[in-house]
Amino acid sequence: MSIDETQNKNAKYFRQIAWQKKNGKWGTLALITLVYTLINAACGALSVIYIGSIATILLIGPLELGWAYVTLAVLRDKQLGVNTLFDGFKQYGSALALTLVNSIFVFLWSLLLIVPGIIKAYSYAMSYYILADNPQLTQSEARKRSIEMMKGNKWRLFCLQLSFIGWWILCALTLGILSLWVQPYQQTAVAAFYQSLLHEDDRQLNASAAL
Repeated sequence: MSIDETQNKNAKYFRQIAWQKKNGKWGTLALITLVYTLINAACGALSVIYIGSIATILLIGPLELGWAYVTLAVLRDKQLGVNTLFDGFKQYGSALALTLVNSIFVFLWSLLLIVPGIIKAYSYAMSYYILADNPQLTQSEARKRSIEMMKGNKWRLFCLQLSFIGWWILCALTLGILSLWVQPYQQTAVAAFYQSLLHEDDRQLNASAAL
């Protein structure tokens, strides 16, 4: 199944894309998720002495960017390994700044009401994928491109994420073990959603150029 011409595709479409692209990669993705989970757990265990909280702040940005690299590699049939999760550290400064500034903006908007904060979080949702595809961009440029890309698409992404609720209920029933497969499945579906938005942007640019 191609990711071309994906405008107005529903959540099921992106789940199917992710499922097909993950064939043959389930074991590697489960291992990557396990490594990511263990890092978060280690930070949480150290939080009582504040070291964990500091480590989380310093690591979450590059790791989130690393997840973008992981899922885009799955989607585009590129070489994938556990080390891909750490590719975000190659852009450490940008990844850290992106996370900090995004978090601050979402927090400030949440002070007004919860809903504006959630809307802003969805506006910034593509910023890590954009930064992964365009490492020359600053965190501000990546965020601004995400805002433009998500205009009119926030509800579509919300519906995609909500469609995984059944899987997350199953994860709870398996004491979280199933999440080793569900988390990368969902994030690959979101990456497919991002890829579709890129194609939509390309079509709009081509249409404008033809005028």
